Amino acid sequence: MDLLDWHRGRLSSRRLAVLVRYLPRDSATLREVHGEAADWSVTDHLLAAAVDQLTEANWMFATVNRDEDAEPLEYPRPVPRPGSGQAAPEPGPEAAATEVHNPGPAELARFFN
Repeated sequence: MDLLDWHRGRLSSRRLAVLVRYLPRDSATLREVHGEAADWSVTDHLLAAAVDQLTEANWMFATVNRDEDAEPLEYPRPVPRPGSGQAAPEPGPEAAATEVHNPGPAELARFFN
């Protein structure tokens, strides 16, 4: 396929648009336009969500079953996903404002009962 055929009038704009729209996922054009997000499929996003849920469930279990006098466990960070434009926030005062509610042992115990 020669893209100059579009300029020469031998390739219609509609055909060119269809060819560009259905480029393979690993094409250089999609990687240039979408960056790392072009490499992630729906399956990859679902796997990342499953990992996040499992780490959160493990954190809840460990929080409920820890000694009352022990230091609170750090809330797990989600798997970084492409296209969000930012990395997972580092724990600290600025991240505390963006974090989701971190339930305590009493709330988690009610959840598991």
